[in-house]
Amino acid sequence: MEISLPEHFEEFADARRRGFLAVKELKESGQKICGTFCQYTPTEILRAAGLYEVGLCGKSAAPIKTAETRLPANLCPLIKASYGHALEDSCPYAYFSDIVVGETTCDGKKKMYELLGELKPMQVIHLPNLPDYDRSMEMWVTELREFAKGLEEKMGVEITEEKLNEAIEWSNKERRQAARIYELGRYDPPAITGSRMRDVMEGEQYIFNRKEKYEKLDAILNQCEADWHAGNAPFAPDPNRPRIIISGAGLGGVAGKTVEVLEELGGAVVCYEGCSGIVSRRRLIDEDRSRDPIVRIAEKYIEVPCAVVSPNNHRMEQVAATIEEWKADGVVSITLHSCNPFAIETENIRRVCEKCGVPLLHIETDFGTGDEGQIRTRLEAYLEMIRAKKEARNG
Repeated sequence: MEISLPEHFEEFADARRRGFLAVKELKESGQKICGTFCQYTPTEILRAAGLYEVGLCGKSAAPIKTAETRLPANLCPLIKASYGHALEDSCPYAYFSDIVVGETTCDGKKKMYELLGELKPMQVIHLPNLPDYDRSMEMWVTELREFAKGLEEKMGVEITEEKLNEAIEWSNKERRQAARIYELGRYDPPAITGSRMRDVMEGEQYIFNRKEKYEKLDAILNQCEADWHAGNAPFAPDPNRPRIIISGAGLGGVAGKTVEVLEELGGAVVCYEGCSGIVSRRRLIDEDRSRDPIVRIAEKYIEVPCAVVSPNNHRMEQVAATIEEWKADGVVSITLHSCNPFAIETENIRRVCEKCGVPLLHIETDFGTGDEGQIRTRLEAYLEMIRAKKEARNG
């Protein structure tokens, strides 16, 4: 039976391309654009400054050769692609950005930002990575105050408590909605594919009319739930289908040969774990207006489950909780070549998976195509192993 997609699905899947014209129109209308890279960047402060936030390009192999004229070849492909696009002026979002915000999640990014700052106005947020929460919070609150002050000076705006409170409340509303996308994967069979989850979560950042985006996404979520209850889920009922959690960061340039192939081979991606995963969507900012909004924003963003934190005990707890809630049969950790923090932390995730009784598959890759066959073979063997175990258990 052929199942029709909710009417706005394709719009979100195509939003990045359509957004090229949208961001140009915003710029021509006098709006200010801020390019970003990471979940650590506090959206609420950008919105309070009147900036339109957009994720910068960094998911294509095309500009990497250009980047390597100034950056070492053995660097993370996401870092090289991001810089290469800016160097070539081949990313419209970077081209139209009035300011770019970076964050010190790794040494490669920190040093790349020095060069990127020669091409675009930049502000870099320095992240705490101490295991001592109180010391980290003190530093982090100070850093976010300086970040807000820097935006005011560079952009000629005033960031007020009222604007911050409004941004907090609207962003929380969006987070509650975004969490529903991943929660559709809890259904059995899932009410959405992992590929469609990514389409929506990637595409939503390139639709700049917030009210319109919220309404369209709400329609998608409601339709997915209605279809599932009507027996029109995107997966046929199958008690032995492997339910998989995807773990990692920087998946945009490699999803085609990992996430999509995994589902093509008969698995179901039920949730994502990591910087843009379910935990970041569920963790809201305190809306108590009697408290300092910068402090409340800091409390939320200090908990981003990034591998920059050491030791990263909170992330390990979150992985275990997600495996249990989504009834996952396995975890596929996807890391980019030379992304040492996430690659090393995969060993800790493996230990969590062992305690939870599920196997972990670690795929290390880049934006090229040379390893597609090998990845497909490994995914196929992994899914067959899980399916065989489920068949034996289910009789």
